[in-house]
Amino acid sequence: MSLRSWTMEDIDAIAALEAECFSDPWSRRLLAQTFLSERFYGVLMEENAAIVAYGGIAMGFEEAELELVAVSEMYRRCGRGRAIVEALLEHAEKMGAKRVFLEVRVSNASAQMLYLGCGFVGLYCRTRYYPDGEDAIVMVKEFA
Repeated sequence: MSLRSWTMEDIDAIAALEAECFSDPWSRRLLAQTFLSERFYGVLMEENAAIVAYGGIAMGFEEAELELVAVSEMYRRCGRGRAIVEALLEHAEKMGAKRVFLEVRVSNASAQMLYLGCGFVGLYCRTRYYPDGEDAIVMVKEFA
C-alpha cells in the first residue's frame, strides 16, 4: 500500500473509481479542474499499481473542505479511507486550517462512522443537497 499525491496522469483512473463508487460522480473534467486549483490537495492510495482510494481537500484561509473521499468496494473497511482522511487532515492543519468541513449523504452510515472516528461532529442537515434530492449532513472537525 502506498500513499502519494495526485498527478494529472491519475485523473482518468480517479474518474473511473469515482464512477464506480458514486451514483452522482464528479466528471473527469471537474476532477481535472479541481486538481488544477492552487487551493486543492489530493492524495491517493495504490495497490499493485492500481488506484484503490483517493481523497481531496480544498483549502481556504482558516477553513478547509473535504471534497472527495472514495475507496474501491473490495478495499473498504480495511483502514484505507481512514488513512486518506488522516493524510488530508494533516495537510490542512499544516497549512493553517482551524477547521475542516464536509458534507455526507444521510444514507451513508459507513462514511459517517469513518468521519466520526476521525474527529468530525455533525452540525446540521442540508435538505435536498444532492441531485437525487437526498439530504446531506454537514460535519466539522476543529483543530486544537
